[in-house]
Amino acid sequence: MGCVSSKQAVSVTPALDYSARSGSGRARVGLDQHPCFKKNGDHHHHQVVVSCGASELGESGRAPSSNGESLSFRLRNLHKYIEGEQVAAGWPAWLSAVAGEAIHGWVPLKADAFEKLEKIGQGTYSSVFRAREAETGRIVALKKVRFDNFEPESVRFMAREILILRRLDHPNIMKLDGLITSRLSCSMYLVFEYMEHDITGLLSCPDVRFSEAQIKCYMKQLISGLDHCHSKGVMHRDIKGSNLLVNNEGILKVGDFGLANFCTFRHRQPLTSRVVTLWYRPPELLLGSTDYGASVDLWSVGCVFAELLLGKPILQGRTEVEQLHKIFKLCGSPPDEYWKKSKLPHATLFKPQQPYDSCLRETFKDLPTTAVNLIKTLLSVEPYKRGTAASALASEYFSTKPYPCDPSSLPKYPPSKEIDAKNREEARRKKIGGRGHGTETRKCTRKPCGITKLAAEVSLSHGHTCTLAHTDVCGS
Repeated sequence: MGCVSSKQAVSVTPALDYSARSGSGRARVGLDQHPCFKKNGDHHHHQVVVSCGASELGESGRAPSSNGESLSFRLRNLHKYIEGEQVAAGWPAWLSAVAGEAIHGWVPLKADAFEKLEKIGQGTYSSVFRAREAETGRIVALKKVRFDNFEPESVRFMAREILILRRLDHPNIMKLDGLITSRLSCSMYLVFEYMEHDITGLLSCPDVRFSEAQIKCYMKQLISGLDHCHSKGVMHRDIKGSNLLVNNEGILKVGDFGLANFCTFRHRQPLTSRVVTLWYRPPELLLGSTDYGASVDLWSVGCVFAELLLGKPILQGRTEVEQLHKIFKLCGSPPDEYWKKSKLPHATLFKPQQPYDSCLRETFKDLPTTAVNLIKTLLSVEPYKRGTAASALASEYFSTKPYPCDPSSLPKYPPSKEIDAKNREEARRKKIGGRGHGTETRKCTRKPCGITKLAAEVSLSHGHTCTLAHTDVCGS
């Protein structure tokens, strides 16, 4: 793709809705002109090729194959026609051939329409940069997604993220503004609005102190965004503080859908259990479940909620075994019926010899009762007891004083993201003569939201936290 650096702006804005909209003025591929439609007048073929795969993609991003030789022949012809139209619109052939559905109806943005500035995020498979749109001066975020040498499965995996982002439309979900690609480079830029902060970065700032009304405001926005995802059949599968972005207007948006997938009850396929960063991973995934749903996100929400209230992650395991042990010790172990019915792959290996009782209420005794009730529900070891995002929004926690404040009333902070916290920690280690390796013990200097003091020390450095996250989210 080359460097994103020059000043020429693109003249066509990509459509953000891949359904057909008359009078939208947005570029679309002219499928209705294809001979398949003229001869038969059967618009269901259009639906099969362009829209069917969205809710039925497996872990690899591959849609189920069609049946019937005649239909397959016509679909192949239609696919070639669509591919030709997309290449003519500026998309590289390697992308159209594998991920035509993800880019349907869009025109690629030009790399030289943006001036890349500094790096603001780093993940296992992507890097995020702050950039300036040359024509308007608008600041955006460019997420550079890498994949392996145009390998089809790798491209399909990336295409699923684009499909999911195009399906979602909510004020608390990051919106995909467009795509920058190249005919030669095996990478792609996803263009988003720029958000100044993420929750992990804000929590790491010693001077930042969240009030209870502010935490309610953030939590309400998080769960509202997640409720929209689940209503659209999407599970995020990596809810954590660094993926919850906040702008200077106090709006929180769920970002990074790189591990997201569709919840579908048709053509149900096994799912990978190697998702969700370790400290936010629910017990059923640690036990190897390949048949799960949106409740995995609710567990992660419970972990983030408690972290906001206490000022530090509540379940800091170093390995999967230790993480599961910490979960059972805090939340209690499942009843015998759970182990018998679930038939999870690692149940025999990880089932505790003696059952644990929940000590969650005692641990959080200094928090408001309504907050503890919601945490207890979200951190239910049995997935069905977590309820739904909608039921969490309807909980007593949000309808009691202090009420959630308006986002516009929230204080404005200097830009603070997870990468800033890592840089501060690295600078601190260098200052005291550390080499930046291994595990250190440090006190968390940030005060919680005025409810209880931190008694424990954070036993792992922030850099080590990120290493664990990257190690444990590499599943397909």
